[in-house]
Amino acid sequence: MKKAVMISLLSLAIVTGCTSKEQQSSNKETSTGYPVTVQNFTRAEGAESWQEKEQTFDKVPEKVLANTRPAAELLLHLGLKDKIAGVGAVFGAPDTAVEKDFDQLNQLSEDYIGKEMALSVDPDLVYGRGGLFDNQDWGVGTVDSLNEMGINTFVLNSSVTGGTFDSVYDDIDNLGKVFNVADKADAFKNELKERQKTLETKLEKIKDDRTFAYIHTTDPNELYVYPAHNETFFNDIFTMVKLDNVFKDEKGEVSVEKLIETDPDVLILADWSSTKDGMTGEKMLEGIMNNAKLSSMQAIKNKQVYTMDYNYMFGYGYQSLDGIEKLADEMYPENE
Repeated sequence: MKKAVMISLLSLAIVTGCTSKEQQSSNKETSTGYPVTVQNFTRAEGAESWQEKEQTFDKVPEKVLANTRPAAELLLHLGLKDKIAGVGAVFGAPDTAVEKDFDQLNQLSEDYIGKEMALSVDPDLVYGRGGLFDNQDWGVGTVDSLNEMGINTFVLNSSVTGGTFDSVYDDIDNLGKVFNVADKADAFKNELKERQKTLETKLEKIKDDRTFAYIHTTDPNELYVYPAHNETFFNDIFTMVKLDNVFKDEKGEVSVEKLIETDPDVLILADWSSTKDGMTGEKMLEGIMNNAKLSSMQAIKNKQVYTMDYNYMFGYGYQSLDGIEKLADEMYPENE
């Protein structure tokens, strides 16, 4: 992926990380017929916080715009391929279970898409990552502006501040109601919960949490420490492998000097190999391990540096479990 695209990825991670919402709801609804109303979210243009906003569906959506690859893949697992009119931001590691179907979708862009492109597929539902519901060039439009045009919206609960991996299950429940596929939603949710339980059992002997920091860079010689303050989903998924973000309470920038001084146990890097022209995880890892500025850090000395696909960290979907399972295998090979 070109450098400009990488900058936009970082910008979006920061934009999402700076948002907050007033409340988290369980999003549980009891209606199984139409109209169906689910609790969702909105954020005013320029605002930092999310507010709850109901979305009412008079019928099953027929033309869905998914603003990211992970969002579209979730719909595929619910058997909704024919409902997807277009997908933006198609970068990221593919879910092989639905890769064939994904390849047949209308892929609008490898990068984030703007409102004009989103509307070009004449959607009756715009759905996906919360940080992309914006009127900026990289955004599909605000929730309110789309609703005013008669277009329903569905912001992933997992993608607003306060979201956790459990929020994915709420999203699956609500999508099951919106699309009248509750049985498929329950089956997929139970499959994920079983995998999560298996992971927890595998690591239950590990009692002590370790600290980590995330270095967001596309060039191992250009270091940027992303504190991920308010990135509650990001911080939550790493707790599955007993990792605690050492900078999660930092509201400002974190310098490389502070990273070295804090000296966390583990370093996490982004693997860009699934993006156009992106550096592979192996090359990124090699570059960081050989970066002279970091040579004194215990993570470097102990070879506790790991890479994850960007979408596993900032895709806000069930796919994060794939990434965490792989990370657990790498970090704790003795538990295999």
